[in-house]
Amino acid sequence: MKLVYTISSRLFYLIFVLGITAGCSSSSTDEELTETPENPEIPTTPTNPSGTVNEMDFWLTTGNRSAELDKQPGNLIFGTSPNGYTSIEVDASKTYQTIDGFGFSLTGGSAQVINALPADKKRDLLQELFGTGTNDIGISYLRISVGASDLNEVPFTYNDMPAGETDEDLSEFSIEKDRGVIDLLKEILTINPSLKIMASPWTAPVWMKDNSSFIGGRLQPKYYEVYANYWVKYLNAMQAEGITIDALTPQNEPLHGGNNPSMEMSATEQSNFIKNNLGPFLKQAEIATKIIIYDHNCDNPQYPISILNDAVTNQFIDGSAFHLYAGDIAALSTVHNAFPDKNVYFTEQYNSSTEDFAGTLKWHLKNVIIGSMRNWSKNALEWNLANDAGFGPHTDGGCTVCKGALTLSGSAITRNVGYYIVAHASKFVSAGSVRIESALKGELQNVAFVRPDGKKVLIVENNGSTNLPFNIKQNGKWVVTALDAGAVGTYIWE
Repeated sequence: MKLVYTISSRLFYLIFVLGITAGCSSSSTDEELTETPENPEIPTTPTNPSGTVNEMDFWLTTGNRSAELDKQPGNLIFGTSPNGYTSIEVDASKTYQTIDGFGFSLTGGSAQVINALPADKKRDLLQELFGTGTNDIGISYLRISVGASDLNEVPFTYNDMPAGETDEDLSEFSIEKDRGVIDLLKEILTINPSLKIMASPWTAPVWMKDNSSFIGGRLQPKYYEVYANYWVKYLNAMQAEGITIDALTPQNEPLHGGNNPSMEMSATEQSNFIKNNLGPFLKQAEIATKIIIYDHNCDNPQYPISILNDAVTNQFIDGSAFHLYAGDIAALSTVHNAFPDKNVYFTEQYNSSTEDFAGTLKWHLKNVIIGSMRNWSKNALEWNLANDAGFGPHTDGGCTVCKGALTLSGSAITRNVGYYIVAHASKFVSAGSVRIESALKGELQNVAFVRPDGKKVLIVENNGSTNLPFNIKQNGKWVVTALDAGAVGTYIWE
């Protein structure tokens, strides 16, 4: 694996010989980067008073793909020799939110292409994605659609009826149209039984809607009770399959009625449905699935705030979910600060087939992984896990440029940028980790965690345009490293 350093190459070669490895990093920006002297003092290789060295491991991905989640050779060594580099100081005594996990949406299309793999390829791929071994990336959170999303071949719900007919007692309810997703989830849960699953509908059954269409329209109030029963039947049916739904959102992107399928739902409508129907019905059925509101863009934090302002609705709500196709990631903190007793989640961001690897890596690490975490999110989910070479399957009118983390064609598997975006967190930051304080420094976007095993993890992205050397500092000691522009590094130490 080639190390990444582009300035003062002889100096960094000497640093490497001394046992100090160069690398990449990312973090949010709110302070100016300390100016680097032209001839900074070269740090020596220090030892602890006990005579043992304090080592740090380092995994790297670069925008030019010269490194793709590659563990870098050598070790980063903590010392105290001064230098002129800026420092990212990590303080484990200051803690923030507990992390539920990192992952993707397992769409119907994802399940379709994964299930089409040869049995041995499928088995090995699932182990790589959801296992925790040396070569695995440890996905710990999945989002699934309740019925079809736009990344299914065709739209459907679990209670479709002939035009003009209704089924208010839900006698025709069945989850069998999602058998491919269900059976795949069962396989995944044998690898990671602790996997968290969130369920989100793109639409209610069309006979419950005011336009009788899969696209747009609204849930008619006269069917609120029936739709709450639909949810109870769904959650119980999944539980009967051995699949626990940890959380639900009442509606995916409730302010976007142009997708196929889709359904609009105002904040007032969502609040009324939760407090009068969904919340009480789940409570009566003794279903512990969390209710998470909104599930749409960061440009409208007032939507979840207005729902949480209703004292009756508030008692049924765990938190709010966000996407970032509009607005600023800081909206998560806006809602958190208004209701600090409620959680926030980041549940979707797609990778476009029209954008390059380097630009996508840089933007998503800064905003989706680091940005969401630094703004109190308990998870970070990219959009589609897998698709075929034509960015399908998708519905007529569904997303045609959404690139999955994986492209599957026959038995060939291509790992795309989304894979590396999530893996830089999921592989190293296990569920139950706690975010800890790490200083923001110029273009060095970063976020830090302490894991349940006590190890510290720092994810850093160089959001600038040049190579940046820097220190990682803790308890009065530091290591020296560097990242090329747009590169990301994950650092782990005791």
